Amino acid sequence: MSAGEIAGLVAAGALVLLVVLIAVPLLKLGRTLDETTLTIRQVREQSAPILSQANATVTAVNSNLERVDDITGNAANVSSNVAALTSVVAATLGSPLIKVAAFSYGVRAAVTKKREGEAIAAAAARDKAARRARRAARRAA
Repeated sequence: MSAGEIAGLVAAGALVLLVVLIAVPLLKLGRTLDETTLTIRQVREQSAPILSQANATVTAVNSNLERVDDITGNAANVSSNVAALTSVVAATLGSPLIKVAAFSYGVRAAVTKKREGEAIAAAAARDKAARRARRAARRAA
């Protein structure tokens, strides 16, 4: 064997060693890519039911929102009807009630003044009688 052949054998051995050293990380990288592919597949399979449930939830929420919108519209209708009824009742009963209240106040005020007038007249009559009695007592004395 010549020196060229030995150099060729050493170069071939170095090449084989280099291929083996590079093959190990490539095999590990291949396994890592396989695991990543498997994980992505599992995530995709698990996300499909979650997305379908989310879609069902959004549909249910939309239907409930439509019902709430209807309820809100009905509540607005009821409040406008109550406001109209209140104005009708105020117009129908308000004026007569105000008149009755004013009349009863007037009657009470008149009765109170009459009682005060009678009390003043009675006091005046007592004062007058007392003055007459004093005058009569002075004349008799």
